[in-house]
Amino acid sequence: TKPKFELVEHDVIEPFRFEVDQIYNLACPASPPHYQFNPIRTIKTSIMGAMNSLGLAKKVNARVLQASTSEVYGDPEIHPQPETYKGSVNPIGIRACYDEGKRCAETLFFDYYRENKVDIRVARIFNTYGPRMLPDDGRVVSNFIVQALKEENITIYGNGEQTRSFCYVDDLVEGLIRLMNQATHTGPINIGNPGEFTILELAEQVLEKTQSKSKINFHPLPGDDPLQRQPDIALAKKALGWEPTIALDEGLKKTINYFKEELNSH
Repeated sequence: TKPKFELVEHDVIEPFRFEVDQIYNLACPASPPHYQFNPIRTIKTSIMGAMNSLGLAKKVNARVLQASTSEVYGDPEIHPQPETYKGSVNPIGIRACYDEGKRCAETLFFDYYRENKVDIRVARIFNTYGPRMLPDDGRVVSNFIVQALKEENITIYGNGEQTRSFCYVDDLVEGLIRLMNQATHTGPINIGNPGEFTILELAEQVLEKTQSKSKINFHPLPGDDPLQRQPDIALAKKALGWEPTIALDEGLKKTINYFKEELNSH
């Protein structure tokens, strides 16, 4: 038990009231299978959750941080993506409930900032991975590791040449805390690891580290899946003195060890 910690189960779509100094609005499924399962609820979580977080911040004079996403850039035409890039998003595609929900949340944050002087911070989070992901999370790192450890075929969508940049969770948390606790920048600020890998390279690294005999299976690419994703983190370095310290090689080892223990304990 932690005397200063209280867990309250609550749906952010409904208003909430607490006496707090800082609010981190992290509430939203972030994995395509999860956010596409109930897309209307996903967009309500992003938009109503942002409104309720901002409403509380306004009432109690708290600083509020929005966990936004690299998905606001959609399938980018600029590489790597700086914060000034306005994005290329399909507003009616199967990913739009998440992408446009998060874009609208950013709009709300900046309107509350301009109209009501709410003290806001906006982080655009790029692909993040690490221990405590759910085995059925549905994102690529956990999928590959679980499939490899179970000696199941590894599923790659498309030809595997699409790229992602993977940030270890400890680095991400440090970036969010630094953004919250500095006084000069509202954001948006990209928080992610600029090391760029193809999905095929990721699969090969996982196979090598797990010593798995799994084979790679290729499936058709889902709609609106971005072909490239890499953060420009110049602003985070300058404004927060932050950059990631844990390379994919080390982060994958830690994550694989976690999943080994999880799968062995069930």
